[in-house]
Amino acid sequence: MSAGIPLGLIAAFFVTALLYASAGFGGGSTYAALLALSGLDFRLLPVLALACNIVVVAGATLRFARAKITPWKGALLLTVIAAPAAFLGGLTPIAQDSFMWLLGASLLLTGATMLLPIRESEEGKEGRQSRFAKLMPVAALPLGYLAGLVGIGGGIFLAPLLHLIRWNNARAIAATASLFILINSAFGLAGQLLKSGPAVLTGAVYGGVALLVAVAIGGQIGSLLAVKFLPQRLIRWLTAALVIWVGARLLLGI
Repeated sequence: MSAGIPLGLIAAFFVTALLYASAGFGGGSTYAALLALSGLDFRLLPVLALACNIVVVAGATLRFARAKITPWKGALLLTVIAAPAAFLGGLTPIAQDSFMWLLGASLLLTGATMLLPIRESEEGKEGRQSRFAKLMPVAALPLGYLAGLVGIGGGIFLAPLLHLIRWNNARAIAATASLFILINSAFGLAGQLLKSGPAVLTGAVYGGVALLVAVAIGGQIGSLLAVKFLPQRLIRWLTAALVIWVGARLLLGI
């Protein structure tokens, strides 16, 4: 990617980060799809998407930790299981057509999961967990692998599952998803770099520095909007609409 990044792509990354951060996620799958639609070499897509993911969720993870919201025991268990799988996913060679199909399908599934109704529990109360809660460590394994393979954090799939089984209250689940995304993105990025070489990171970050700045600003604004202004249901619907639109365009263009 050259230094002359189209302003439209920068704006799209800004809006994506704003919406995803408002909903408590990173946006990696949509970044990768936007880059694919822009014509970037598909081998660079996961690298830049994962780097953007890390920029967006790092601040949120730190804020949750400082506020003592993160349920460390459960969150670390899921993350420790998923992270090595994310590393292996990043190492896995994949053909361009297969990558595009998998990315597009991931986006459509992402949009669908964001439309699932969420049962809000009272603040600080977990409610009664579903009997399927004990299976979440097993589910974390394929989520981690998919995260590393296509350049996402996996939290966008994890969070709806945690809500469905009433794993914890909404804020604790958001904190868990942020940690999950951050660590998986780092491990997935390590796998991608080991597969393609550190020169890929240099090229992706150097060419995409404007995109990294855009998601950093968008992510901060999104977090503020979520706390101060916009209702969570509206945020999720807007994000789902964006994700489904991008995923459909990607699949139709293959």
